Amino acid sequence: MAKTFKISVLASDRVFYEGECESIVIPTSKGQYGLLPNHCNLLGAIIPGSLKVKIPGKEFEIASVSQGLFKMEDNELLILVDSIERPSEIDANRAKRDAEKAQEALLHKQSKREYYTNQARLARAINRLKVKSSFDQNLK
Repeated sequence: MAKTFKISVLASDRVFYEGECESIVIPTSKGQYGLLPNHCNLLGAIIPGSLKVKIPGKEFEIASVSQGLFKMEDNELLILVDSIERPSEIDANRAKRDAEKAQEALLHKQSKREYYTNQARLARAINRLKVKSSFDQNLK
C-alpha cells in the first residue's frame, strides 16, 4: 500500500502545491474531512477554513482557503479554490479592514446576491485572521 498520494492544489491565480502528500485535512460544510493514501473516490465542496497538509519529511503545513471543490480519484487529489494563502502571506491589517467593510455592507439594504457575496467576504476575512493568529501563536 502506498504511504503517500499525489495532490494538486490550484487557486484561481496560481498553483499552490503539486506533489506528494501523506495526509490532508479539508474544511467542508460537515466539518473537517481528512484524507489518507488509498482513500475511496470522492467529490466534495470546500468552505472557507484551514487546510492542513502533511508533506513527506515536513511538519503539517496550514493555509487559509476560500470556497472551492475537491476530487479524490485513483489516489490523486485535485483541489480547486478561489484563493489560498500561507499564514506568512496574510496581511492581518488588510484582513481586518476587509472584515469591517463586509460587516458594514451587511448592515445596508441589498439584493440577496450582494448579501451572500458580503457574507462570503466576511467569512474569508475572519478565516484569514484565524489562520494568521494561530500561526503567530505557534511561533511564540
